[in-house]
Amino acid sequence: MTFYRFPRLPMLQHWYDQAPEGFRFSVKAPKAITHFKQFHGTVDMLSDFYGTIREGLTDKLGPVLFQFPPRFRYEPERLARVLDQLNLGFDNVLEFRHPGWWRDDVFEALRQRGVAFCGMSHPELPAAPVVTGPVVYYRFHGVPELYRSSYSKAELAAIVENIHAKPGVEQVWCYFNNDAAVAAIPNARTLMKLI
Repeated sequence: MTFYRFPRLPMLQHWYDQAPEGFRFSVKAPKAITHFKQFHGTVDMLSDFYGTIREGLTDKLGPVLFQFPPRFRYEPERLARVLDQLNLGFDNVLEFRHPGWWRDDVFEALRQRGVAFCGMSHPELPAAPVVTGPVVYYRFHGVPELYRSSYSKAELAAIVENIHAKPGVEQVWCYFNNDAAVAAIPNARTLMKLI
């Protein structure tokens, strides 16, 4: 919901009140920041966004996901523009949809800032989880059919083993976006049993 419109404090406080103890929310940044403005002139918007989610979710706030559109191609200036505006007091996650971002210099820049690189299972992108810090964030979008394909137990186990093999991992956040054919919930249940 926070992706499609700027979050309002009463809504987040309601989420906080409804969630059980120990529950944490991952919040997606509004597309006004990532898709429309693409981090041009967004310092005040980002400050307001961070302030609202911190005040509304307090101790139940988890990672903050910034998802970029496929047209947002890798350029060093773009990476610098994004990283320079992030509030590093949050667990920030960057999700790119163009393959040009899968580069060692990008991974290293994120490591130096403590920002997570969102790995994903997607028909057009590398599938291996990328670890740039203690937070790992991975999205299952469906392969070979985007948003529809189900994952086998062996495919999910391979991702789990890959992440377990990485040193320094403290948190893992996995999401299933292959819900068009109702595969997301069964896949999530299988993954939970594998952990």
